[in-house]
Formats: sequence, C-alpha cells, structure tokens
Amino acid sequence: MMNATTGRRRGRVRAAAAALGLLAGALSAAAAGNSPAAALTPPISITADDLSTWQTNGIVWAMAASDDGVVYTGGTFSTVRPPGAASGTSEQPAVNFAAFDAATGAPTGCSLSFTLSSGTATVRALALSPDGKTLYAGGQFGAVSGVGVSNIAAIDTATCTPRQNFKVAVSATVRALAVTNDTVYLGGDFNSVAGQTRNKFAAVTTGAALKPWTANADEAGRAVEVTPDGRHVVIGGDFFTVNKTASHALAVVDATTGALTRSYPGFIPNASTVQDLTSDAKQFYTANEGTGGGVFDGRIALDLTTFDQVWRDTCLGATQALLVHNGVLYSGSHAHDCASMGEFPDQPRKHLLAQSVDDPKLLPWFPDTNDGIGEPVGPRVMAQTDKGGHHYLWVGGEFTSVNSKAQQALTRFADGPDTGAPWVPNVSVSTVAPNKVDVNWQTSFDTDDGTLTYRIYKDGAATPVHTTTGYSVFWDRPQLRWTDTDVAPGETHTYRITASDGINTSAKSPAVSATVASKAESYPARVLSDGAALYWRYDEGTSTFAADTGARLDNGFLRNAPSYRQTPAAVSGPSTAIGFNGSTQYAYSNRSRSDTAKFSVETWIKTTTTRGGKIIGFGTNTMELSGKYDKHVYMLNNGRLAFGTHKGGGGGQTVTTTGAYNNGAWHHVVATQGSGGMALYVDGQLRASNAQYTTNESYTGYWRVGGDNLATWPNRPTSNFFAGQIDETAVYPAALTAAQVSAHYALRTG
Repeated sequence: MMNATTGRRRGRVRAAAAALGLLAGALSAAAAGNSPAAALTPPISITADDLSTWQTNGIVWAMAASDDGVVYTGGTFSTVRPPGAASGTSEQPAVNFAAFDAATGAPTGCSLSFTLSSGTATVRALALSPDGKTLYAGGQFGAVSGVGVSNIAAIDTATCTPRQNFKVAVSATVRALAVTNDTVYLGGDFNSVAGQTRNKFAAVTTGAALKPWTANADEAGRAVEVTPDGRHVVIGGDFFTVNKTASHALAVVDATTGALTRSYPGFIPNASTVQDLTSDAKQFYTANEGTGGGVFDGRIALDLTTFDQVWRDTCLGATQALLVHNGVLYSGSHAHDCASMGEFPDQPRKHLLAQSVDDPKLLPWFPDTNDGIGEPVGPRVMAQTDKGGHHYLWVGGEFTSVNSKAQQALTRFADGPDTGAPWVPNVSVSTVAPNKVDVNWQTSFDTDDGTLTYRIYKDGAATPVHTTTGYSVFWDRPQLRWTDTDVAPGETHTYRITASDGINTSAKSPAVSATVASKAESYPARVLSDGAALYWRYDEGTSTFAADTGARLDNGFLRNAPSYRQTPAAVSGPSTAIGFNGSTQYAYSNRSRSDTAKFSVETWIKTTTTRGGKIIGFGTNTMELSGKYDKHVYMLNNGRLAFGTHKGGGGGQTVTTTGAYNNGAWHHVVATQGSGGMALYVDGQLRASNAQYTTNESYTGYWRVGGDNLATWPNRPTSNFFAGQIDETAVYPAALTAAQVSAHYALRTG
C-alpha cells in the first residue's frame, strides 16, 4: 500500500524490546494495584480510547514513526488544526506533510512542503532508514520545500531538510517504500527509474544510484516489505505477472536480484489486490481489497520460512492498512460482513479490527471511524512507536470522525490508561413462574474488553446480591439470567445492574420492579411447556432488549426505538405489547441458527395498516435487509396473511388466508412447517395449508420480527415493515399441532 513498511522492520525489533519493558512495567504496576491495561482482553494491549490529536484538512495516506517518538505523516492536505477545531478554523499551513509528537498528538517543528508545478501533489509513502537519520518519501511531487525532486525524496531528520545528494527520477507515482541499511525499495505506477526500464518496482541505493534489482510487474505496485532476515522482498499490488511469470497481487522475490522466489497464481482472486504488507518474526500479512462480487477483502497470514498460507479471514470490506504489536494484527478496513467466518453479518461498516497473529477470529477491540471523504473507506495507514513509557498506535486516512466524535484524518491510541466504561446493561424482570423473580439482562459492550463483570443490586442496597461474568462483542450480546428465590408472593422488589471491565464500571441500570406471583401464568406456561426455543413477551421499558422468557436465553435486539409497554396486551395479565412504525423499527434474535428444517412461528398482531409488511421471518442479516429471507409470515396490503418458505432447491412456496386481519383487533398467528407440510393458523383455526411443502432452504440466519426484505415474494406489499402492535412472539424447533395452537389461543384470557 501507500505506506508500505513505514520503517516497520526496524520498528518491530524496537517494539518487541519495548513490549518486554512494557510488560515488566505492567506487572509491576499490577503488583501495586495500578495496572493501566488490566481491563484489556489479552492479547489486546492497546485501548480503544482515542487520544486528543491534531487533524489535517485532507487525506493522510502515509506514516512513519521514529525511535524518538516522532510520527511523520504524508498525504493530500494543505493545513493542520488542533483537536476539536472545526474545519477551516485555527489552521496552520502543512502542504501534504506534517510531523507530530507521538505522545502529545501536537505538531513538532519539522515542516516541509511537497508540491507539483501542475496538478495535485500527494505523498503516498514514507519510510525511515534503520538508523532513523533519513526519512524517505514517495508520491507524486516535483519539489520538497523548493528543492526539485521527481516523485521520491530523502529528508534529513535532524535538520528536517531535503537531502540534495539524493536525486533519482521516477516516471510516475511512488506508492510504497521499504528501506534497509543500503537499499531503498520502491513500488508504484512508474515504468522508468533513473532513465532505465523498471516496471512498477525498483531498488536504488541510499545514495540514489539505480540497482540492477529487477522485479518487473504488469500493473501497479502498492506494497513492499523486506523480510526480517533481509534475504527476500515481499511485493503486493494489482499485478498479474512478475518478471513475466504469473503471480497475481502477491509475490516473494530475492532481495539482491529481484528474481522470483515464490509466485501466487490463483491464490488471490483476480478482482482483488494487495494494498499493504507487514510482518513479524514468523509471518507476513497481506491487506486485500476487492471490487465487485466474489472478491477477497480480508487478511492473510503466511509463513516466512515456507511462504505458505497459515490462515486467512474472509471478511468483506476492503482492508487498507496493517500493523503488528504484541502478537496482535491490527487492521484498518471498512469491514461490513464477516458472517462467512462466524463473526458479524452484513451491517454498517466497522473500520478498525484486531486479530491474533495465530488465528483470524476477531478480538474484542472495536474503536471506529467513519468512511469520511475521498473514496471513502475510512483508515488508510497505521504506524506505531514508544514514548514516555507508553506505546502509541497512530491511524491516518479519509475519516472525519473517531468513536462518534469529529476528528479528521488522524487519530491515535495507547496502551493505557483505559478510560472507557462498558455500556449500561439492559435489564428485564419476569414473574411467569411462582415464588421467584427472573432477572434477565442483555450483556453489555465494551470497546476493548470482551469479558465483563456484572453486579446485581436489589431494593436499593449498596452491596450486590449476585456477581457474575459474561463475554460479549457488539454483534453477539447474549442474555444472562439470575433467579431470585429469596422472595415471597405479593412482595415487590427492584433490581439494578452494573457492568465492569475491571477498571471502569458503568452506571447502574434504571430500576426495574416485579411483584412476586403466587401461581404460574397459564399462557406463557403453556408456550414454554410446548418447547418454545425463543419467547419474547415485550415487557421491557426503554432499551434495545427483548428478553427471552425461555431457557435458551435467545434475546432480541430492538431497533430504532419501537413503542414500549403497549396496553392492552394480547394476553390477559401484567404483560405488555410492543408497537412498530412500519418503516424502520424491528427486532432480531441475538443467536444465529441453521436448524430450521421444521419449525413453528407464533405471535399476536394488531393493526389497521393498508401497506402490509413482514410480521416475522428468518433472514441472513441483522442491521440491514437480508440477502436470503424466508420462513416468514407477511401481511398483504389488503390485510390478508401469507406464509412463505423457499424450497430446498430454490423457489418460493406460499399459502395465503382468504380473510383479512387488519381490523384493529388482536389476532393470534401461527405458521408451521414439517413432515405434514405448511400450515397457517389464525385465531386458533387452520386458515391455509399445503401438505406437499415439506422442505425449506437451509442457511444460517436470524429470526426477525417487524420487518425485513420481501423482494420477489408473491403479492409483495408496499412496505417491508409492519405497522402495528406485536405481542407474545415464540419460535419452536418443531411443527405445533392443531390442538396445541387451539389451546394457546384459548388461554388468551388466562
């Protein structure tokens, strides 16, 4: 990528030594009871709390960080401004280059101007020499602070001036740099260096003499990484051949001659490229970007001895930048769909991720930026260094916000202190069974810790009555439950819960109250006894949480603030219903599943809509409309109900009622599929069926209530979303019988 190595090979050795020192310091601090990183989930050692940092008015494409804590940045910008300053205010000139103090985030005294006689100048690559005395810059520019150059320059870091003795003509943009004691490797768009043919990759001495090293490629070079032993150079980019041998996007060449050591034909899809490379002592890593369908956007780890793949992730959303620190691969991307590797489904983009160098599974580290300007894709480059006893991770790119606060093009993180508290837990109480209170809560989210500690406080007491832990990430926040049996019928008790990461503790949740029942409620008792695998009663006040009353604890996420605690509810008793607006509001299950060969869905509805909408269904996505979707009941514009599933081999199959149910009254709706085919019941009676429809499409998805995609389905209504009230939603892993359905309906009055 544009930043290539940013002096990383030297930085990794430095970082490893620093890591040992930091670890010793952390252990010492822990012994003193003051460990700044105790709240982080190992191997994460960088907090997700962004630090106050100066900004640019454009895009940061390149970074390099020095031993003495200076972070050099390059890109396409003209000014810098203080943190918190709005664009156009308090700005200082900085023409495509700025240097910052790693520990304070403020500019140093090093100021340079990268310009071009015509067109837009830009700095796309920065790398420091191993001794830190020279900063090499590549891009598209013709002068540095008035000194004529040709797309590459060398800067004396002691004086912050361009070296007059480093002049080499490069015919087009330089996008990647890597530096050893005697060689500068470069990659980019060029086909000529020092007047001789060099296609996309070249090497010059630190004195600017062209070397015979030849690794000619047919398309742009975007990344260069020298292996730790100095014997090989890993190159990445858009290319399909290297030295006329097929090798798409990635190759390993000899560091002295450029001869191909390892080619990778077909290893990366043709529609994908390598944007960045980095390495540690054992492996090197690729950042990949794809265009169109069937692309590869994730990261690959490859062994430095065999050059074979160790692992690859398959997240979608192009990766632009990589950095390794303390056994963790940090990346900048716009990942939006990691379902193929068992992580989050398609949803709004996440821009900063972390993985163990040994495993592609995502670690609980989720600071975030927005997409920003330019393409836009958010982060473009990363760098790291130590100063003042702390390790700093810097990120640059196109973004204009960080952790939901205005911040343009630059941000930074450190190994402590961790100052971010977990989210306040969402809590619900249930008294379905007699002589006890079930306290249910949705596990919270912390941006840099997956395992949190929960404390339950009863009736305003200062001491918790129960303490437990739970693991959660932003897309998977399992429901937890504690049952209070120290109660008596008729008593009313209140409960509040906190979440802690070990250092920071959330505020207590709003108090929720329950009056202890003396006997079981008949309707929910029957739903549970008939085997409901998911049962949402919608008794929460204001939260994103639909508690599962059943034993499987498959809670629902409520999206976009539906109307809570609607009365009268569908079933007699203290329970309430929920209202959806028919345009943006819905609920989805926390747990994904694929065991839907036979199933039943049950819910109550109340509406007067003439726009139809999906009432309940199964789909692949949670935060977006699903790409696959069926096993659903939806209302037509005329108020009739349709139940549809996809056949095992594709194609839809539906049954539809003859009557309309948008008359403003509560109606009980049950849809089943199993060996007896498909059946749709309304108000306890079979209203439509087909005994031949016994199979449905198998895929991993989530149950959704209140809305999802309905494209291509028969008699598609005006709206994908249901406008009305919904209550007592249950899903079963088997087809309910007609007698069971009738019994449920009969219990509506208690």
